[in-house]
Amino acid sequence: MDEEFSVDPSQLLEAASEFSDQSGALSDTSAQEFLSRFPLPAIISALQTNADYPGLENALVDCLERIFRTKYGASLIPHYMPFVLVGLVADSQKVRRLACIAISGLLENTDKRIAVQLVLQHGVYPLLLSCCIDGDEQVAAASSEAIRNLAGYEEGLGIVLPASTSEATHLGNIAEKCSSLGRVRVLALIVRLFSASRSVASEVSRSGLLSLLEAEVRNTNDTLVTLSVLELLYELAEVEHSAEFVSNTSLLQLLSSVISNDAADSILRSRAMMIAGRFLSKENAFAFIDESSFRTVLSAIDRRFDFLESQEADECECALEALGQIGSSFQGATIVLTTAPPTARHVVKAAFDRQQHGKQLAALHSLGNIAGENRTGNTVLLNSTAEDTLRSLIYDEASKTSKLTPSGLLLSVLQQDSEIRIAGYRVISGLVARPWCLTEIISKPEIIALVTNIHRETHKIGMENRHRCCEAIYKVFASSSKLMGDPAFADMASKLEEAIRRGPYGARKHAEAQPMVVTADRF
Repeated sequence: MDEEFSVDPSQLLEAASEFSDQSGALSDTSAQEFLSRFPLPAIISALQTNADYPGLENALVDCLERIFRTKYGASLIPHYMPFVLVGLVADSQKVRRLACIAISGLLENTDKRIAVQLVLQHGVYPLLLSCCIDGDEQVAAASSEAIRNLAGYEEGLGIVLPASTSEATHLGNIAEKCSSLGRVRVLALIVRLFSASRSVASEVSRSGLLSLLEAEVRNTNDTLVTLSVLELLYELAEVEHSAEFVSNTSLLQLLSSVISNDAADSILRSRAMMIAGRFLSKENAFAFIDESSFRTVLSAIDRRFDFLESQEADECECALEALGQIGSSFQGATIVLTTAPPTARHVVKAAFDRQQHGKQLAALHSLGNIAGENRTGNTVLLNSTAEDTLRSLIYDEASKTSKLTPSGLLLSVLQQDSEIRIAGYRVISGLVARPWCLTEIISKPEIIALVTNIHRETHKIGMENRHRCCEAIYKVFASSSKLMGDPAFADMASKLEEAIRRGPYGARKHAEAQPMVVTADRF
């Protein structure tokens, strides 16, 4: 750099630190004003020649990061691509991260054709891949974000996911040559790309990159790597369009194998259950995933309960939660209730077992899902076979206890701690759509007294679930002209109406605002 761009490092450190500490989003004007005092060449020169000056590198990197995220700052990047390229291979991890952020800024705030052309012209993509694989955690995250941004453009997608598998930058080829850590980084990038959009996910699937995830699940030699890959699959399962593309793989079968593997670590089986549950909980799951895959997963989970009754509490809770995830949809709930024997029996049994708090809590929330607490309209009630099974399971469970009736079981739940009560409200909100459950509830004044007690809950989530429970009971009750006209239920109806009218937070006392400053008396 020319001498005209040299700046006193102490002065630059003070100014950059003050600039970086500004709160809120940075405006183009602020970035422009700072660079008018300290031109970008001067800052780059300081990074190259005064990096050892205490605190200067951190301050300048933070400062430039904020500048490059503005449109004005991004507009300067095309003129300083040589600096960016040097930054991508720098020894300093902070500078490498900054260079990755600069590429993201270029892609986000510059004309896409110009941005992609610059990436191609300067050979940026291989350098980003290198940052992703061998950089530290922050560098890897920043480079992955830049690559994801590049893939967001049609012109950039071909760079990231080349059609030819012989390309050196094909992610499959990169993964083969990596260490275990590098391979996991590549897989994380694939998942990140998959989540970008449905069109990108389609290209990821077409490129056969999901098979890399399958291969790692099959490889049981390294538990830590397998666990890392399962965590990535959990992220994949969160993606809205995941079910569509997972149906073209063997991932669900592989997850079922992990769940059934007695020799595997409990934590691996637990994660496999949760991931499978997430995949199968999607609203569109049945449109793409065949019923046999559902039943294979359910069968694997069902068999695990034979070993989980007295041990592996965490795994048992995960199994129950997975059943609840699957049972959250209309089709999923139907299947968990119509397998032979019904897999939902484990949920009902654990939901009213007070011996293990965590297990009961997971089961109650799962029962709420299966009962349709989170479904609407005509998807709450299931077909006659599933409904008969649900009713039988609950009545059978009640008959084995001192409570004898479902209403007794539900009352017992509402008399427990706050977490259990919240789950109990969800169960009642779902089950009450059934006439038999409504009859059980209105025949138990103690239940109505508890759910309409506006002082019962003190936390927001508890208040809201209690209020929704009142609304669900009253909605079904009010739909029956016979019940509404029965004087025996007039007091109960009045309590429900009042509880609903007062809203979820009706018990909070709102003190009127008091002036903190009073007007001075005038003579």
